[in-house]
Amino acid sequence: MPGLVEIERPVFFTLPIWAIVFFYLLAAGALAVFGRGVYVKIRRYRTGRPHPAERLSWRRAAGAALDILLQRPILRGDVWAGIGHLLVFWGFAVLFVATLIVLVDNDLIKPLAPEFRILKGEFYLVFSWTADLFGLLFVAGLILLALRRGLLRPPALRYSRREEAASLPAPAAMARDDWALLGLMLLIALTGFATEAVRILATQPEFERASFAGWWGAQQLKALGWSASQAEGAFAWFWWLHAIPALVFVAYLPYSKAWHLVAGWYTLAIKPESAAKAFPEPSDGAGESIASVKDLTRGELAMLDACVRCGRCHVACPAAAGGFPLSPRDLILTLQAWAAKAAAAGNGHGSPVAGGVIPSSWLWSCTSCFACDEICPLGVQHLPFILRLRRVLIGEGELDARLQESLTSLLRYGNSLGKSARARSGWVAELGAPVKDVRKQPAEYLWFLGDYASFDPRLRPVTLAVARLLERAGVDFGILYEAEQNSGNDVRRVGEEGLFEALREKNRRALERAKFEWILTSDPHSYHALKNEYGLNGKVLHYTELLDRLIASGKLTVRQGERLRLTYHDPCYLGRYNGIFEPPRRVLKAIGAELIEMPRNRAGSFCCGAGGGRIWMEDMPGVRERPAESRVKEAAALSGVRTLVVSCPKDLVMFQDAVKTAGLEKQLEVRDLAELVERATLPPGE
Repeated sequence: MPGLVEIERPVFFTLPIWAIVFFYLLAAGALAVFGRGVYVKIRRYRTGRPHPAERLSWRRAAGAALDILLQRPILRGDVWAGIGHLLVFWGFAVLFVATLIVLVDNDLIKPLAPEFRILKGEFYLVFSWTADLFGLLFVAGLILLALRRGLLRPPALRYSRREEAASLPAPAAMARDDWALLGLMLLIALTGFATEAVRILATQPEFERASFAGWWGAQQLKALGWSASQAEGAFAWFWWLHAIPALVFVAYLPYSKAWHLVAGWYTLAIKPESAAKAFPEPSDGAGESIASVKDLTRGELAMLDACVRCGRCHVACPAAAGGFPLSPRDLILTLQAWAAKAAAAGNGHGSPVAGGVIPSSWLWSCTSCFACDEICPLGVQHLPFILRLRRVLIGEGELDARLQESLTSLLRYGNSLGKSARARSGWVAELGAPVKDVRKQPAEYLWFLGDYASFDPRLRPVTLAVARLLERAGVDFGILYEAEQNSGNDVRRVGEEGLFEALREKNRRALERAKFEWILTSDPHSYHALKNEYGLNGKVLHYTELLDRLIASGKLTVRQGERLRLTYHDPCYLGRYNGIFEPPRRVLKAIGAELIEMPRNRAGSFCCGAGGGRIWMEDMPGVRERPAESRVKEAAALSGVRTLVVSCPKDLVMFQDAVKTAGLEKQLEVRDLAELVERATLPPGE
């Protein structure tokens, strides 16, 4: 038996010198095409503006690399797609490293220092076994992804034609590109195994049992009647069948969606740690709008290329699900195609972006729920693109009449309902007890109610319930009375930045004159703005957080009452934006409720459709189903559940309307959490 030092494999085996030289010429050409593609990408990115927030650090770069290596973003939310990508990624990575080892060993070490060869002996046996194992995993992952794409065809992978966006690639072209990449990788893997099997049959070394997949293939060929001489004669054909697709893949990589390996890593590395809270101020260099490709940052241009059309944002989007014109995936793909064309043209201009390249109906469909950004596995931030484009439409006066009316009311009265500022505290008269004016009397909590909790008669019982609970627990609280203005959260997300800044400045001045320790809010939209966009050092609580504390401390005593079977809706701006998931659930548990979770809950909660100013806009024609209707149907479908609990004034309004339009009045009631807590807790002295 040969010694271990003789254990090695021939790289080119029967190929003549001219064929080897020709291969290296083809490889050089493939690398040149690859290099040109990379150069074009980098040149395009450099047309964007540098931005300080996009500077890479070792910590962020390493964190993004770890995410890619473990495929954590892909696995989250779609296990089968995640497993398929995990197998493909690690299979590809190990085979790529194996190819580099062969290249270094054969082309550098062999001619320069043959005594130091790597691929021989025990190392070659381990190398062969490992390469075959990960090659099989690579094939398994590709087959899994092909079956998912070809047979299961989940909604995320279904492309549709949107005639109103000329820059959006055609569905057939995108599907061809997907299958071309998948088929090319599968061809490379299968021909690699076939070439290995033919070589092993031709040489028949016993030690090649370590290459277990190739050894098995050789035995199958032998069983079909192939001889060693036949295998030796066929080797060159199989070798070229493997080498040419591999070189095509190298050349094709920067022109295909496989480039996401690079762009996706960079996008994850520069993504803000708290992306939901980091909507940039216009003054920080992020640009007030997007009028040309030069208004985008370098990171944003790379971010557009990171999109792999996985469709998770499309499925998560309440607008897309209800038949609104918007699809977050199509928005990014349209911007991607436009940016490539505009950068190639050199001047970065052309058709207007907002209302031209991106139809205005797409932009006004967005509810700013953040589901698309949160679920994207490669860190693409759809929402900032939408909001900056909305600024252009606002500046040009391209908005519907109801939205214009609401913005006018906000400018004139400080609220979206067109009510007198003095009417904001009208509910106090119904309370039957005085409420402090924190501009004149200090209080521990300043209660910032928001417009709907202050003015809407449908919310009056909830507002009074919260007030009575605060009194019952002995909480020292007060309000700003007519000095409170709309927080501006949705004003900013509509794109009216100037009005947002005016509202924020008025509220800041009122807060500076008031004496308090904490701000308490009823509205998650106000909560988000006050906590993250007002510079208040985070001393802001949602009322569900305070109720949770009051019950835990014993300041609110829970009585033994009926055990309700109910479900809870996570508001976007409380849950997905700010991570407040458990306090409302602890409160429901404390009052003895049996909580049945909806299929879409916590960070995966489905938006009610009110955010992003949609509550101020007309319904769009052709919409199949409003998001609120989808949500109440989801709640009503839960076994034994007759109560949908909310903790946002807008949710209460939207869902109560949806229950009526969906014909579910006899099956489902919508209640605010505060109403249930008031009914389940004891007044003082009882």
